[in-house]
Amino acid sequence: MKKRLLLLVLLGNVPSAKAEPAMDHQHHNMADMSAEDMEAMEEPKHPAATPKPHQHPVDAEPEPHQHGVDVAPEPHQHGVDAAPEQHQHGVDAVPEQHQHDVGVAAGLHQHTGHTAANDRPPKDARDPDAYSDGYDFGPGIAHSHKEEHPLAALLVDRLEGLGTGSQSLMTYDWQAWYGKTADRVVIRAEGNIDAGQFTEARNEALWGHALTPFWDTQMGIRYDAGAGPERSWATFGLQGFTPYWLYVEATAYIGEQGRVAFRIENEYDLLITQRLILQPRIEANFYSQDDAGRGISSGLSDFESGLRLRYEIRREFAPYIGVEWSTVPTVNHIDSRTDTTRWVAGVHFWF
Repeated sequence: MKKRLLLLVLLGNVPSAKAEPAMDHQHHNMADMSAEDMEAMEEPKHPAATPKPHQHPVDAEPEPHQHGVDVAPEPHQHGVDAAPEQHQHGVDAVPEQHQHDVGVAAGLHQHTGHTAANDRPPKDARDPDAYSDGYDFGPGIAHSHKEEHPLAALLVDRLEGLGTGSQSLMTYDWQAWYGKTADRVVIRAEGNIDAGQFTEARNEALWGHALTPFWDTQMGIRYDAGAGPERSWATFGLQGFTPYWLYVEATAYIGEQGRVAFRIENEYDLLITQRLILQPRIEANFYSQDDAGRGISSGLSDFESGLRLRYEIRREFAPYIGVEWSTVPTVNHIDSRTDTTRWVAGVHFWF
């Protein structure tokens, strides 16, 4: 009998598919058991401690154990089958999500990243040298915002003939410069020519430095020639444009024998049309001492004002006509001056 019970216990550890024949064999042999054996089987015993869901009871009664054989293995088998399925699902899901993230990241990197293909211009890109007649910077020369090359310009503001009825004069007023934007050499000259002779000539050689985008400081020397003794001066001044484009030349001079002089000139362009321009102009000269040899009186030595109407055939070339008034005080004679009105015609050009 004990051998049979041991056999039943051992058979309880076999899967349900194999336990059923043993149960059937036991069921067929129940009739051969004696009454004592049946009573022994019916006596209750204290079951062992409740096993964990994944463990099979060992010391349980045969009958409860038989039911456990029929029922317990199914949850156990289901749990065993379900766990790998869940584990398998988790393994598949994580790589799928990871693969999706990697794919998105790879696509984003490809979209925003720099590749050799992206650095090449498209096939229909415009040729950057198409409008330079084939000229470029050449090998080894990079773009530069520095002032590498000096420039030059010549501006003839006035080249005109003056008629007073009794005499005619030629007047010139020009300046030229050579250098860079910030620093340049400036040559400035103004004077009158009568019968082929310089009656008055002011010549200046200056070094100009850009103080602001619209103002230059200038310093250098001035040399006066023409009628009378020659004079030399040290020069310092400003040249530029005020707001609303009023042109200003303001220059101070220190000469021989303690002479001091100051000169100011203003011009303004009034655009009647884009090509027809009216220009008012004034000029005044002040001296600290009389200079009888050059016809200069102290204080306000001379004052000129005028109007000129020019037509710009091109921006670089414009003929003009106008009128000019001048006042010259007489040297060593108080309250004595000479007033003159003159008609002028000339050209204004630059290059």
